[in-house]
Amino acid sequence: MSKKKKDQFDFNSTDFVTYIWNRRKPLMALSFLAAVVSAIVSLVITPKFKSTVVMFPAASSAISKSLLTDAGPYQQDVLRFGEEEESEQLMQVLNSELIKENIIRKYKLAAHYELDSTDKFLNTKLQQEYKSNIKFRRTEYMSVIIEVLDKDPKMAADIANEISNQIDTVINKMQKERARKALQIVEREYFDLQTSMKNKEDSLSYIMKVGVLDYESQAEVFNGAYAKALAEGKMEGAKKVEQKLNILAKYGSAYVSLRDLLFRETERLSVLGQKYMEAKVDAEQNLPHKFIIDRAYPAEKKSTPIRSLIVLVSTISTFFLSLLAFVIKDSIKQ
Repeated sequence: MSKKKKDQFDFNSTDFVTYIWNRRKPLMALSFLAAVVSAIVSLVITPKFKSTVVMFPAASSAISKSLLTDAGPYQQDVLRFGEEEESEQLMQVLNSELIKENIIRKYKLAAHYELDSTDKFLNTKLQQEYKSNIKFRRTEYMSVIIEVLDKDPKMAADIANEISNQIDTVINKMQKERARKALQIVEREYFDLQTSMKNKEDSLSYIMKVGVLDYESQAEVFNGAYAKALAEGKMEGAKKVEQKLNILAKYGSAYVSLRDLLFRETERLSVLGQKYMEAKVDAEQNLPHKFIIDRAYPAEKKSTPIRSLIVLVSTISTFFLSLLAFVIKDSIKQ
């Protein structure tokens, strides 16, 4: 090969391998240098360990609807895994500021990540560290995975497990706030109705004490007795029956009204009693909102950095970049 062909690259030439061979010494030197530098850099990088929690969301359902209410074929199964909607909801909860703040505060992550407490961008840097070390993803099987990277393997496992525990805390807090409001409404209605019924029962009891026990049957019997007494000329007996008829006339309509109202309110009280029991259960009891498949444990081997990969990528990148630089240089000369 001529001097020109050796030192310069001809874009029309197909003998690219020959060009690389002629440039092998600087290319190998630069690639070797890149391998050494990347190996040194990889040794300086702090190793991190990964811990993982795998879980499925539970089906969204109120406790009372799952356990107390008989809905026949529409009964909600408390043991059923959630589907896509529940997985998306779980991801939203995991990314909530409430969980993030709880984890940062509990594990003192600002100090753990060795951030400067006087830095005016402390919160921004802390958020960036949190997002780079703590990740959540949903799988094709609708399960949700929590991945935590940390220089301390035990800390990584503790944070991952605590995040999974926080799910129930956060969801229950949101649901309980609403459930307690609902309980207050049903409770007020339930006890107000009980008080109203108690007043009606007292009034009905008074009417029964004055002699009105069963208006319809008594009215029929007394009217018959009164007519018979008059027909037989028993005026004294007729007068006594008339007194009873006067009592019926005075209190009969009130008796019938109170009796019918109590009958309807008893039915309503039964319905409200069921709703009150359901609201009380929803407000006071908890069920887990996820099924833990795998809990996190301290990793025995580091996850990052993968030193061999860093060296390999750096060496190959340097080789091709150097080759490109030589091609451009020779093209300009040519």
